[in-house]
Amino acid sequence: MPHTWKHPACLAAVLTAVATTTGCVESGRTVHPDAVQAAAVCPVEPDPSIATTARIAWQAIPNGDLAVKDLRMLETCMPNADITWSKFDSGGDVVQAFGAGSVDLGLVGSSPAVRAVSPPLDIDLRVVWLQDVIGAAESLVVRDESITSVEDLAGRTVAVPFGSTAHYSLLSALRRAGVDRQTELINLAPDKMLAAWQRGEVDAAWVWDPTLSELQADGTVILTSAETAEAGQPTFDMGAATADFVEQNPEFMRMWTATQDSAARRLAAGDDAAIESLAVQLGLSPDIVRKQTEGLTYLSAREQAEQYFDGTLGRVLADTAEFLVDAREIDTTAPAEVYQQMPYAEAIEEVAGR
Repeated sequence: MPHTWKHPACLAAVLTAVATTTGCVESGRTVHPDAVQAAAVCPVEPDPSIATTARIAWQAIPNGDLAVKDLRMLETCMPNADITWSKFDSGGDVVQAFGAGSVDLGLVGSSPAVRAVSPPLDIDLRVVWLQDVIGAAESLVVRDESITSVEDLAGRTVAVPFGSTAHYSLLSALRRAGVDRQTELINLAPDKMLAAWQRGEVDAAWVWDPTLSELQADGTVILTSAETAEAGQPTFDMGAATADFVEQNPEFMRMWTATQDSAARRLAAGDDAAIESLAVQLGLSPDIVRKQTEGLTYLSAREQAEQYFDGTLGRVLADTAEFLVDAREIDTTAPAEVYQQMPYAEAIEEVAGR
């Protein structure tokens, strides 16, 4: 039976009520408070007939995925589904989990996703949602005040999580400046960067919050992913799923997309309760989280259908693959059709009402 996709504006009052119940900031809720359980809502008509088993990978990145997780929207919309959430530190780690067959759906950056479907990994993935378009939320921060441009990184050491969207942005900036062969890159996960920075082992880092804000305490941002996007290399945080999972669970995918659309709309509007939900999951204050969200762009299902899932996203992913080959980050690209078929538009178009 077709679902009635209700407008998510009705969530505002409930989300505000939820926000008032979260007095202290914690890094995720392993046991949901009774008040939040009672307030959990579904933005569309719940469907108890969906009994999918879904293993979801999430990351501590301020986007709608965290609101969906925090408010147990999937569990409320699909009460008979078996849903588990596993935390990962980077998109590269999520790709490894896809390769091992240990997750079905999860957040991954555009660069790691392209890596995943390219040789030698050849993982059959579909892009099912754009969690955010990355802007100043990922940036290049330097320790030495004498470094004022990317060209000044020649002979220096830069930390970045390899295989991440930040890595892609850094490589594109170094290549444009002509210093990609003169700069040493070190593969560090965000949670390892601060110690290396404090020991003076790195001169710069391209990373996201909360590590970015920590490094800025005695460092300076000289370039952002918003600027590399303007130069022709946009990056995204995306929801990806295995092709088998998408094909076998279309009703689950439509419901999952409806919850993501609701969360994205609330974040795009700067909703206080949605920010509070992210703050709980990130273990940060709402003020810090709100600042982080300003470096990201959140798109509704309709906006995504019109701007990216019309063939544009497939071309961007194919261009990303070519760039990664040129940068010697992958050996070769997959056939062009592999990247063109990555975007899965069906659920997005249905939720968008198209």
